[in-house]
Formats: sequence, C-alpha cells, structure tokens
Amino acid sequence: MQQVLVTGASGGIGRAIAVSLAERGARVALHYNSDRTAAEETRRALNGAGHILCCADLSDAGAIEPLWREVTGAFRRVDALINNAGIYDVHPPATAEYAAWNEVVQRTMATNLLGPARLSFFAARSMAEQGSGRIVNISSRGAYRGEPTAPAYAASKAALNALGQSFAKAFASKGVQVFAVAPGWVSTERVAAHVRDPVVLADQPLGRVASPEEVAKVVAFCVLDAPASLTGAVLDVNGASYLR
Repeated sequence: MQQVLVTGASGGIGRAIAVSLAERGARVALHYNSDRTAAEETRRALNGAGHILCCADLSDAGAIEPLWREVTGAFRRVDALINNAGIYDVHPPATAEYAAWNEVVQRTMATNLLGPARLSFFAARSMAEQGSGRIVNISSRGAYRGEPTAPAYAASKAALNALGQSFAKAFASKGVQVFAVAPGWVSTERVAAHVRDPVVLADQPLGRVASPEEVAKVVAFCVLDAPASLTGAVLDVNGASYLR
C-alpha cells in the first residue's frame, strides 16, 4: 500500500487527487490549513481506511518539520508527497500600492515555493533513506506564459519547477523521482464563475477547461505508474491552451 501526503487536500484539485489515489488503494494524509470541516468531507469521500488529517500553515517555516513528523509518526513511511497547496492573489504591478503588492509577493512565495521547498527537503531525504519515493509538485501554465495581474504566482510556480528539477537530479541515484504537473484553468468551486467566462473559453481549444479529476489522474500516474526515466518532467494539463 502506497502512503501519500497531499497538501491542500480540503477541496478542489487536492481533494480530487486524494480521491483518485485512494481509489487505487493508497492511504492518504490529508493536509489542510484552516478548514477542518472541508478536510473531513474529503476524508469521508475516500475509499479504504486509515486516512488521516493534518493541519499546518505551510508559509510558516516552523510548521514544516512538525507536520512531517506527524505524518511519518502515523504512517511510519511516506511513499509520495504531493505539493498541491497554493494561493493566487491578484496584485497588478502597474496599479497596486507598493506595501500591498509586497505583502502579496511575500505571502505567495512563502506558501507556494518555500513551503514545498522545506517539505521536499524532509521528504526527499526520508525517501532516499528508504530507497524509494516520489514527489509531485502542482505547477501552472503561468510558470511559462506569465501572469500579468498575479506575477508572484507565476514566479512561484516557475521557481517550483526549477526546485523540483534540481531535486530530481540530486536524488535520482537514491531512488527518488520528482515530477511537476502544470494545469491551466481547472473547474474548481473557487473559480467556477471564471471558467464560464467567454474570454476564458475562447482560449480553450477543447471548448472547456480541465476538470480536477483530469489533473488528479495525471498526478496518480506520476505517483503509481510513471517510469523512473520520467523524473524531472513537467507535464502540461491545459487542453492545448498554452503550448511550449
């Protein structure tokens, strides 16, 4: 049985990832930041038993090691880490006031990049000791095309890709593989109104945006099926809305 930590698992893509992995027999640690009720809903949606909840603010450097110890204490070993938790805040550099703009930059980097970096540090070293493991980072097409009204988000995801590829090189000989999955728009509840916008849909060759379940299938592939030689890859899941 694969034992997996999924961050940001209280809803959206994180919930879909947890459901997909549990359907294939995995035991899942469901991380959440503040919404325990939603995290409990995710746990009730999972097949199988033994799934746990764990709470931490990933932007807090002091919260990462206790989180990792909590999960490894319950599971004894972790076979895969999914760095899914992240935030997206609008802060257009052409119009935002500096103080507000800087606050968004700091919060976004702390959550989207530094949190996964610190968690990957513990995960990769633990996986190297056990001789196997996988890390999957949830990136974004914004890492490549840019986000003019949310530049910190785009920058954090571009840096997350580079971080993952660096870990892929550093730990390949230790049996640890690292992947990134980069969606475009995804039809989560949080952005439901936006994904029906004609402007958004006009940019979608499929005529729709991706579903959380589609992204989750790619993540499950990386965790359970991908060959080791795919390590370091960034897999696009954007319906050909952005090609590179």
